[in-house]
Amino acid sequence: MDERRSKPRLSVSLDAVWHGEAGRQSARVTDLSEGGCYMDTVGEVLKGEIVAFRILLPDDDWLYLEGEVKHHRQGFGFGVQFVDLNDEQTTKLQMLLRLANESGPEAFTISADLVEE
Repeated sequence: MDERRSKPRLSVSLDAVWHGEAGRQSARVTDLSEGGCYMDTVGEVLKGEIVAFRILLPDDDWLYLEGEVKHHRQGFGFGVQFVDLNDEQTTKLQMLLRLANESGPEAFTISADLVEE
């Protein structure tokens, strides 16, 4: 498979909740860059679908994002390319990437109870 990413990616382990055509699902973000991420989830998506999701940040805030599904493996997860990031989202994403990069070669982990408020 050729490398199509234009931004460096980092291994992470971040709890997330996403919403797509199939409804609300939980996920774990395992790969993150300024351009997109990979979400481990059993939820079903279609290539080209736009999904909305949120990632838990270290300060217990949430980073809300939208992305276009670029590839998926049924029952395993999918990769998204972020769409329409605003300044606040970009700042939070860059902060999260900086923290993950500073954590070293181990996957950067944030987890919490993902009960919907």
